[in-house]
Amino acid sequence: MKAILSTGYGSPDVLQLREVEKPVPKHNEILIKVHATTVSQADRRFRIPDPLAIRLFNGLLRPKRIPILGLELAGEVEATGEEVKNFRRGDQVFAFTGFYFGAYAEYKCMAEDGAAKTDGLVTKKPENLSFREAAAVPSGGLTALGIIRKADIKKDQKVLIYGASGSIGTYAVQLAKVFGGRVTGVCSTSNLEMVSSLGADAVIDYTKEDFTKSGEKYDVIIDAVHKKSRAFCKRALKNGGVFLSAHSSTVPGLEDLIFLRELLEADKIRPVIDRCYPIEQVADAHRYVDQGRKKGNVVLTLD
Repeated sequence: MKAILSTGYGSPDVLQLREVEKPVPKHNEILIKVHATTVSQADRRFRIPDPLAIRLFNGLLRPKRIPILGLELAGEVEATGEEVKNFRRGDQVFAFTGFYFGAYAEYKCMAEDGAAKTDGLVTKKPENLSFREAAAVPSGGLTALGIIRKADIKKDQKVLIYGASGSIGTYAVQLAKVFGGRVTGVCSTSNLEMVSSLGADAVIDYTKEDFTKSGEKYDVIIDAVHKKSRAFCKRALKNGGVFLSAHSSTVPGLEDLIFLRELLEADKIRPVIDRCYPIEQVADAHRYVDQGRKKGNVVLTLD
């Protein structure tokens, strides 16, 4: 099968299209024909690597444990192991692949009852989403859901989301609304309209206004891009207010991915896709993400 291999660390040019052996599902696994995946910030960090400690885990000189990136996918079940109960050939699925990645390939094996940190999480794809749209959900959606649940948002609480136009931020805006919050999104000028369209009650252009100097106080502040500290945001927090960053998310479970599917099918949340690239142009897709300007998600297609 075809796959994108990380031949080293560094620029997007280290990502090369190669022929590798097609995986065979184990007794508890399904074989997924991948139709779409994405370029996430985690993919980018493992490519660079950032932090450098990634080398200790993945290989000092070149990636060994994770040669194929790709943290999320959508596709179709092609084969199942003999003990698989919940999937059959032809099922359309979407998945968070776990911290061993592997979605930058034509095929990916996943355990039907896996854990997020190891085997990943997979369930039926939302019926109202295309493969491209569904692939853009698991990583950002699950991370945002973990943060929102940890924030324990109450009805009509004031929630500010810094970095509201990225993958995590776009889901955080929508999920905070689902949980009853009054949401203010912070983003750049070009993204104000898009963030507003996601349901934000107010939007702030960070290039023109410092939200910590407006005098407005919030019950919850979420930094979806991990660029601000609690100390920086303190002036805008109410007494007893909650500050959380993108690194504050909890480890997701399968029930969380199913919950996102239900919200998507009910049209309560939706993915935001900036650009789509064929998998052969993965280096160009990474170069675009490297600029730090993407809106929502950047999708790679394999169909």
